[in-house]
Amino acid sequence: APGRGWPRPSAVPRPKTLEEPERLSHISWESLSLLGLYFWHETNRKKGSVDMDKQVQGGFARDIAMDLGTTSVLVAVRGRGILLQEPSVVAVDRRTGAVLQVGEAARQMLGRTPGDLLAVRPLREGIISDCTIAEAMVRAFLHKAAPGRLLKPRLLVCVPSGISEVAERAVVEAGLQAGARRVYLMEEPLAAALGAGVDITQPEGHMVVDIGGGTTDVAVTALGGVVASACLSTAGDQFDEALMQYIRQKHSLLIGARTAEEVKEAIGRVDGPGEETLAVKGRCLNTGLPREILLSGEETAEAFTPVAENIISAVQAVLERTPPELASDIFDEGITLSGGGAQLFGLDGVISDQLKIRTTLADEPDLCVAHGLSELIDDEDKYENIDLVSGSRSDLLEDE
Repeated sequence: APGRGWPRPSAVPRPKTLEEPERLSHISWESLSLLGLYFWHETNRKKGSVDMDKQVQGGFARDIAMDLGTTSVLVAVRGRGILLQEPSVVAVDRRTGAVLQVGEAARQMLGRTPGDLLAVRPLREGIISDCTIAEAMVRAFLHKAAPGRLLKPRLLVCVPSGISEVAERAVVEAGLQAGARRVYLMEEPLAAALGAGVDITQPEGHMVVDIGGGTTDVAVTALGGVVASACLSTAGDQFDEALMQYIRQKHSLLIGARTAEEVKEAIGRVDGPGEETLAVKGRCLNTGLPREILLSGEETAEAFTPVAENIISAVQAVLERTPPELASDIFDEGITLSGGGAQLFGLDGVISDQLKIRTTLADEPDLCVAHGLSELIDDEDKYENIDLVSGSRSDLLEDE
């Protein structure tokens, strides 16, 4: 109202009076309109006349999906697809506990930090191990993917199948502390199947094996749910550890996790002749000095075979618990591999040979989960029958 510092709705500004403080002269009518609309929505939401989750979109709030993995995090925004892919690593000051770097910049510090710095992964085997650091990481990635939000977004997060209620609560709490209005949880195999092009709402059965960095999820899906599943800690990190142990025992050379991952991506295989070779550098266990060896792809297959056998055993165990009708569908449709760990050369062939079921690698396997989450938030009405675990701040307070 005039006389209280608010300008009149006129295209021609009138002279300022003593009642109009100079500090308000920079406020535009567009900003005031947005602010007024925000308070209008908040008032009506409390009265129950406006559904915020349906009405508020665009510049006010966006639905965001996050594949919160042990080794990497992918973020998708409604209507815009996947916008961010970063390693799930955080660099922390040991003395103050302050977060210094997040993502790729922090990953470069793994194994190379001085005494006062610490580069850590806040998730272990798909579960949050450090809540404070995980909250800081999620907050940083949300800000990178969708900066300048006026209202808090809804957040859809993927979790391994069969995790405990305590682990679910930790993920919900991390998302809320990071700035989400409400957090929804979706089982990882469902998102992977959706991202691999499987219509999970149909009654036909499909088997998905999602091999991530910290966990491998094996699941049979039908009618928008998981019928039979298994989650094991044998995954990409275990392939790296197996390679580190193999080189240590056979070549007396000590290498780090980053080097093992680079070797795995360059010449790693589970089956096949493996004629490729790669120079690998590390510290000699006999002399303590730096040394270089030449490693072949055939040697990586020797190191990776025991880990692959564990995954195949889990797949077989889930098939044994699958209803006969769905097992018939799986025999016809085959097994779909997704996740970064599924890209090991020859893994699909080994599974197919041992189980006598056609096994195929999905397109962009490392992005399948993120693509599935992105599709769900883009067309939530189509997948409204999919069960999601949700939580808000009020829900957590009620539990306490």
